Amino acid sequence: MKNIKGLLAWLSITFIAAGLGAYASASAVFFYSKLLQPNWAPPAWLFGPVWTVLYILMAIAAWLVWRKCGWQNARRGLSLYLLQLLLNALWTWFFFVWHQGAIASFEIVILWLVILATLLDFWRTHKIAGAFLIPYLLWVSFATALSWNLWLHNSVWL
Repeated sequence: MKNIKGLLAWLSITFIAAGLGAYASASAVFFYSKLLQPNWAPPAWLFGPVWTVLYILMAIAAWLVWRKCGWQNARRGLSLYLLQLLLNALWTWFFFVWHQGAIASFEIVILWLVILATLLDFWRTHKIAGAFLIPYLLWVSFATALSWNLWLHNSVWL
């Protein structure tokens, strides 16, 4: 029962952060469609399904680490996990609400570094948990390139 409650807790924490980002991106489709985009930019409808899968994998990864080591023995990795959740949600506010392309573009680089640190820490603790963060790191790598491109080519908006 403790394991199920733990999984539900990590899913809840993760999806609270996702909800904060989703709230900030409520008008993202309109704003995103007005930006000059590279030909490799994905359609706006793709972001929701991709993020949903990534958030589930992220929550399971945190749960696996927590289940194996507990908070005390995995404090660094789980703290990094919580930090990257905060940075993830914050990026959406910088970009879509406050239209701060420069800040969003620099912040996403910091997010990427924190995700990498989290992935490496999780990998040392539980290989599968680390592996579950690889798609997230790859997607944020792509999002970083897209964020920088959008900022550089849309100075009027951002």
